[in-house]
Amino acid sequence: MKVIPIKGTIVSNDDKWIYDWFEIEAVCPKDVAKQLNEVGSEDVTVEINSGGGDVFAGNEIYYMLSQYKGNITIDIVGFAGSAASVIAMAGRSRMVPSALLMIHNVSGTARGDYHSMDKMSEVLKTANKAISNAYIAKTGLSQEKLLSLMDEEKWMDAKEAVELGFVDEIINDGGKVTNPTPKTLYNSMFANILSPEVIEKVRNTIKNPEGTKNAEPDFLIQKTQSQLNLLKLKGERRI
Repeated sequence: MKVIPIKGTIVSNDDKWIYDWFEIEAVCPKDVAKQLNEVGSEDVTVEINSGGGDVFAGNEIYYMLSQYKGNITIDIVGFAGSAASVIAMAGRSRMVPSALLMIHNVSGTARGDYHSMDKMSEVLKTANKAISNAYIAKTGLSQEKLLSLMDEEKWMDAKEAVELGFVDEIINDGGKVTNPTPKTLYNSMFANILSPEVIEKVRNTIKNPEGTKNAEPDFLIQKTQSQLNLLKLKGERRI
Protein backbone atom coordinates (compact mmCIF):
# COMPACT_ATOMS: atom_id res chain seq x y z
CA MET A 1 0.00 0.00 0.00
CA LYS A 2 1.31 3.42 -0.99
CA VAL A 3 1.64 6.01 1.79
CA ILE A 4 1.40 9.66 0.75
CA PRO A 5 2.53 12.11 3.46
CA ILE A 6 0.88 15.50 3.94
CA LYS A 7 3.42 16.89 6.38
CA GLY A 8 4.48 20.43 7.20
CA THR A 9 3.25 23.60 5.52
CA ILE A 10 0.90 23.36 2.52
CA VAL A 11 2.32 25.62 -0.19
CA SER A 12 1.86 26.46 -3.86
CA ASN A 13 3.82 24.66 -6.55
CA ASP A 14 5.72 27.87 -7.36
CA ASP A 15 6.89 28.39 -3.78
CA LYS A 16 7.77 24.80 -2.83
CA TRP A 17 11.41 25.01 -3.93
CA ILE A 18 11.99 27.95 -1.58
CA TYR A 19 10.78 25.93 1.40
CA ASP A 20 13.04 23.07 0.27
CA TRP A 21 15.95 25.50 0.07
CA PHE A 22 15.40 26.59 3.68
CA GLU A 23 14.82 22.94 4.68
CA ILE A 24 11.30 23.73 5.91
CA GLU A 25 9.01 20.72 5.70
CA ALA A 26 6.28 21.44 3.15
CA VAL A 27 4.04 19.81 0.56
CA CYS A 28 2.53 21.16 -2.67
CA PRO A 29 -0.09 19.82 -5.12
CA LYS A 30 2.59 18.62 -7.56
CA ASP A 31 4.10 16.42 -4.85
CA VAL A 32 0.78 14.68 -4.28
CA ALA A 33 -0.08 14.45 -8.00
CA LYS A 34 3.27 12.80 -8.75
CA GLN A 35 2.75 10.14 -6.10
CA LEU A 36 -0.83 9.45 -7.18
CA ASN A 37 0.29 9.02 -10.78
CA GLU A 38 2.94 6.52 -9.68
CA VAL A 39 0.47 4.20 -7.95
CA GLY A 40 -2.20 4.10 -10.64
CA SER A 41 -5.28 2.78 -8.83
CA GLU A 42 -3.82 0.74 -5.97
CA ASP A 43 -4.84 1.34 -2.36
CA VAL A 44 -3.45 4.54 -0.87
CA THR A 45 -3.06 5.80 2.70
CA VAL A 46 -2.64 9.55 3.19
CA GLU A 47 -0.94 10.50 6.46
CA ILE A 48 -1.61 14.05 7.67
CA ASN A 49 0.37 16.02 10.22
CA SER A 50 0.08 19.63 9.12
CA GLY A 51 -0.98 22.98 10.52
CA GLY A 52 -2.22 24.08 7.08
CA GLY A 53 -1.00 26.79 4.76
CA ASP A 54 -2.15 28.00 1.35
CA VAL A 55 -5.91 27.55 0.92
CA PHE A 56 -5.77 27.19 -2.87
CA ALA A 57 -3.05 24.54 -2.71
CA GLY A 58 -5.05 22.74 -0.03
CA ASN A 59 -8.17 22.80 -2.18
CA GLU A 60 -6.26 21.37 -5.14
CA ILE A 61 -4.91 18.50 -3.04
CA TYR A 62 -8.41 17.89 -1.63
CA TYR A 63 -9.80 17.65 -5.18
CA MET A 64 -7.09 15.26 -6.39
CA LEU A 65 -7.63 12.90 -3.46
CA SER A 66 -11.42 13.04 -3.72
CA GLN A 67 -11.21 12.07 -7.40
CA TYR A 68 -8.79 9.19 -6.90
CA LYS A 69 -10.16 6.02 -8.51
CA GLY A 70 -8.69 3.54 -6.04
CA ASN A 71 -9.38 3.02 -2.36
CA ILE A 72 -8.05 5.81 -0.18
CA THR A 73 -7.72 6.05 3.59
CA ILE A 74 -6.80 9.31 5.28
CA ASP A 75 -5.01 9.00 8.62
CA ILE A 76 -4.58 12.04 10.86
CA VAL A 77 -1.42 11.00 12.70
CA GLY A 78 -0.69 14.23 14.55
CA PHE A 79 -2.58 17.36 13.59
CA ALA A 80 -4.89 18.37 10.75
CA GLY A 81 -5.49 22.08 11.06
CA SER A 82 -6.67 24.84 8.79
CA ALA A 83 -6.13 23.89 5.11
CA ALA A 84 -4.98 20.42 6.18
CA SER A 85 -8.40 19.82 7.73
CA VAL A 86 -9.94 20.42 4.30
CA ILE A 87 -7.65 17.77 2.80
CA ALA A 88 -8.76 15.37 5.54
CA MET A 89 -12.32 15.58 4.18
CA ALA A 90 -11.34 13.97 0.86
CA GLY A 91 -12.11 10.35 1.79
CA ARG A 92 -12.65 7.77 4.49
CA SER A 93 -10.63 8.95 7.46
CA ARG A 94 -9.18 7.74 10.72
CA MET A 95 -7.54 9.56 13.59
CA VAL A 96 -4.91 8.66 16.16
CA PRO A 97 -6.43 8.86 19.67
CA SER A 98 -4.01 11.64 20.65
CA ALA A 99 -4.38 13.64 17.42
CA LEU A 100 -6.16 16.96 16.93
CA LEU A 101 -8.28 18.50 14.18
CA MET A 102 -8.97 22.22 13.86
CA ILE A 103 -11.18 24.31 11.56
CA HIS A 104 -11.28 28.10 11.44
CA ASN A 105 -12.01 31.11 9.27
CA VAL A 106 -9.92 31.85 6.20
CA SER A 107 -7.41 34.64 6.82
CA GLY A 108 -5.48 36.95 4.53
CA THR A 109 -3.86 40.36 4.20
CA ALA A 110 -4.82 43.51 2.33
CA ARG A 111 -3.31 46.90 1.54
CA GLY A 112 -5.07 50.02 0.42
CA ASP A 113 -7.91 52.30 1.45
CA TYR A 114 -11.12 51.36 3.25
CA HIS A 115 -12.64 50.12 -0.01
CA SER A 116 -9.86 47.55 -0.24
CA MET A 117 -10.45 46.47 3.36
CA ASP A 118 -14.21 46.16 2.81
CA LYS A 119 -13.57 44.12 -0.33
CA MET A 120 -11.16 41.82 1.46
CA SER A 121 -13.76 41.25 4.19
CA GLU A 122 -16.29 40.18 1.53
CA VAL A 123 -13.75 37.89 -0.13
CA LEU A 124 -12.89 36.19 3.17
CA LYS A 125 -16.55 35.64 4.03
CA THR A 126 -17.12 34.10 0.60
CA ALA A 127 -14.03 31.93 1.04
CA ASN A 128 -15.38 30.70 4.39
CA LYS A 129 -18.58 29.56 2.69
CA ALA A 130 -16.61 27.86 -0.08
CA ILE A 131 -14.41 26.01 2.42
CA SER A 132 -17.43 24.96 4.47
CA ASN A 133 -18.71 22.98 1.47
CA ALA A 134 -15.92 20.43 1.97
CA TYR A 135 -16.99 20.02 5.60
CA ILE A 136 -20.68 19.80 4.61
CA ALA A 137 -19.97 16.99 2.13
CA LYS A 138 -18.14 15.01 4.81
CA THR A 139 -20.20 15.69 7.95
CA GLY A 140 -23.70 16.43 6.68
CA LEU A 141 -23.86 19.36 9.10
CA SER A 142 -25.57 22.56 8.00
CA GLN A 143 -23.54 25.43 6.58
CA GLU A 144 -24.80 27.65 9.41
CA LYS A 145 -23.46 25.19 11.99
CA LEU A 146 -20.12 24.80 10.25
CA LEU A 147 -19.59 28.53 9.76
CA SER A 148 -20.27 28.94 13.46
CA LEU A 149 -17.67 26.30 14.33
CA MET A 150 -15.16 27.93 12.00
CA ASP A 151 -15.86 31.33 13.53
CA GLU A 152 -15.02 30.05 17.01
CA GLU A 153 -11.87 28.25 15.72
CA LYS A 154 -13.05 24.79 16.66
CA TRP A 155 -10.47 22.34 18.03
CA MET A 156 -11.46 18.68 18.22
CA ASP A 157 -9.93 15.58 19.73
CA ALA A 158 -10.50 12.25 18.01
CA LYS A 159 -13.68 11.44 19.92
CA GLU A 160 -15.40 14.73 19.11
CA ALA A 161 -14.20 14.68 15.50
CA VAL A 162 -15.92 11.30 15.06
CA GLU A 163 -19.07 12.45 16.86
CA LEU A 164 -19.40 15.49 14.58
CA GLY A 165 -18.67 13.46 11.44
CA PHE A 166 -15.33 15.00 10.46
CA VAL A 167 -13.60 11.64 10.93
CA ASP A 168 -14.98 8.13 10.43
CA GLU A 169 -13.10 6.20 13.09
CA ILE A 170 -10.34 6.26 15.69
CA ILE A 171 -7.25 4.14 15.11
CA ASN A 172 -7.19 1.55 17.88
CA ASP A 173 -4.25 0.80 20.13
CA GLY A 174 -3.11 -1.92 17.74
CA GLY A 175 -2.65 0.54 14.88
CA LYS A 176 1.01 0.91 13.97
CA VAL A 177 1.04 4.69 14.12
CA THR A 178 3.58 6.72 16.06
CA ASN A 179 1.95 9.32 18.29
CA PRO A 180 3.43 12.81 17.95
CA THR A 181 5.96 13.99 20.48
CA PRO A 182 5.28 17.38 22.14
CA LYS A 183 7.91 19.03 19.93
CA THR A 184 6.44 17.57 16.74
CA LEU A 185 2.95 18.62 17.78
CA TYR A 186 4.09 22.17 18.59
CA ASN A 187 5.85 22.55 15.27
CA SER A 188 2.87 21.24 13.31
CA MET A 189 0.29 23.41 15.10
CA PHE A 190 1.57 26.58 13.48
CA ALA A 191 2.28 26.44 9.77
CA ASN A 192 5.72 27.84 8.96
CA ILE A 193 4.53 30.23 6.25
CA LEU A 194 7.13 32.48 4.67
CA SER A 195 5.94 36.01 4.01
CA PRO A 196 5.47 37.14 0.38
CA GLU A 197 8.28 39.67 0.94
CA VAL A 198 10.77 36.96 1.91
CA ILE A 199 9.72 34.74 -0.99
CA GLU A 200 10.18 37.61 -3.45
CA LYS A 201 13.55 38.43 -1.90
CA VAL A 202 14.70 34.85 -2.38
CA ARG A 203 13.57 34.86 -6.01
CA ASN A 204 15.46 38.10 -6.69
CA THR A 205 18.57 36.78 -4.95
CA ILE A 206 18.60 33.63 -7.06
CA LYS A 207 17.89 35.51 -10.30
CA ASN A 208 20.39 38.33 -9.66
CA PRO A 209 23.16 37.05 -7.37
CA GLU A 210 25.65 39.71 -8.54
CA GLY A 211 23.43 42.54 -7.33
CA THR A 212 22.92 41.14 -3.86
CA LYS A 213 26.55 40.92 -2.66
CA ASN A 214 27.86 38.17 -0.44
CA ALA A 215 25.98 39.30 2.67
CA GLU A 216 22.53 38.99 1.11
CA PRO A 217 22.00 35.23 1.57
CA ASP A 218 22.96 35.50 5.25
CA PHE A 219 20.53 38.37 5.64
CA LEU A 220 17.78 36.31 4.05
CA ILE A 221 18.35 33.36 6.32
CA GLN A 222 18.39 35.55 9.42
CA LYS A 223 15.27 37.43 8.35
CA THR A 224 13.41 34.24 7.51
CA GLN A 225 14.31 32.59 10.80
CA SER A 226 13.19 35.69 12.68
CA GLN A 227 9.85 35.65 10.91
CA LEU A 228 9.35 31.95 11.66
CA ASN A 229 10.09 32.56 15.33
CA LEU A 230 7.66 35.49 15.32
CA LEU A 231 4.95 33.33 13.75
CA LYS A 232 5.32 30.77 16.50
CA LEU A 233 5.32 33.40 19.24
CA LYS A 234 2.24 35.15 17.92
CA GLY A 235 0.48 31.93 16.95
CA GLU A 236 -0.41 33.29 13.50
CA ARG A 237 -2.03 30.82 11.15
CA ARG A 238 -3.49 30.83 7.68
CA ILE A 239 -5.93 28.37 6.26
